[in-house]
Amino acid sequence: MNRDDIKPGTVFLVGAGPGDPGLITLRGAECLNSADVILCDYLANQSILDHAREDAEIIVLGRHGSGRSFSQEEIVGIMLDRAKRGLAVVRLKGGDPSIFGRGAEEAEELRAEGIPYEIVPGITTGLAVAAYAEIPLTHRDESSAVALVTGRERHDREGPAFDYGALAAFPGTLVFYMGVSTAEEWSRALIEGGKPPDTPVGIVQRVSHREQQSHRCTLETVSEYIRAHGIEAPSVFIIGDVVDRGPELSWFMKEQGIDPPADSTDSVE
Repeated sequence: MNRDDIKPGTVFLVGAGPGDPGLITLRGAECLNSADVILCDYLANQSILDHAREDAEIIVLGRHGSGRSFSQEEIVGIMLDRAKRGLAVVRLKGGDPSIFGRGAEEAEELRAEGIPYEIVPGITTGLAVAAYAEIPLTHRDESSAVALVTGRERHDREGPAFDYGALAAFPGTLVFYMGVSTAEEWSRALIEGGKPPDTPVGIVQRVSHREQQSHRCTLETVSEYIRAHGIEAPSVFIIGDVVDRGPELSWFMKEQGIDPPADSTDSVE
């Protein structure tokens, strides 16, 4: 595909992958190379912008934990404004646009305005851990299913509260996104729902980044472990027996010369 294949006024919701800039898809790179405007999430590796044209307008949508972040309303407003001007717009998102990335909401807005769009999938963080931390999300002896779960729901969400009892009974691996600040709540709810307190938990920070770290604890100790080790977002939590299948140091951490935390497999008393 080349620039002639990109129609003016189209918005591309592009998944940037979990961090490693080499994991963006060819289609995603093509869209970036053809875009007039790029709205870039802070979670997307900025090196991916090397695929952009020199004359592209690049808008970085804030930084994690510091500086001004654009509201969702502002982001949608910019997308609509630029697309209505006949410009090709890329909304570059960390991970995959459709996995806790608000891609569906943005597509609804674009449909309502009659603006053409395309959704370009990316590798979501919860799946990248299987490769970069070598924690197999499925294993024929232990897990034949995977559930991707948000650790932070909207406060004004309508409908019934999350059913942690059903989640605790899920016969497979649980992967929690955005769960650092709410770990005490979701871990307690899972235990109260029947999940064994000694269920293994893997915590992977900054998956596929050079700063990646992997930690291990249990469901009953995870919130205290987070406090004791100063674990911050972005982190993903893998819950299930598959955690013990992974090596202490993955191929990626060895390649980067990363040492594991000294007591990464210890429980917190």
